[in-house]
Amino acid sequence: MEKLHWCDGSGRINLYMTLEQAKSVAHSGSCDNDVAELRKLPEVAQQLKEIDAAVLKKALREYGCWDEIELANHEENLDRIVWIAGGDIADGQFSYA
Repeated sequence: MEKLHWCDGSGRINLYMTLEQAKSVAHSGSCDNDVAELRKLPEVAQQLKEIDAAVLKKALREYGCWDEIELANHEENLDRIVWIAGGDIADGQFSYA
């Protein structure tokens, strides 16, 4: 399957996933369990491992959805970025390989 590319507004965080993977974390209701499952995939886990915690925190801060206390947890921030990327890809905002 074709991997689709997502990047944050600064272009410093890049993630690749299939449309099916993106849709698995982009649905109504809680996506927490689905994000956790997607993060277990080796190809996703490796990408997340390469994301600098400070860069991720700064990127998420720009969304204005989380306060400093919430953004202090890197693992939760990784969940957030997977969820955001999946949603954007599933919505067709990022459709180039």
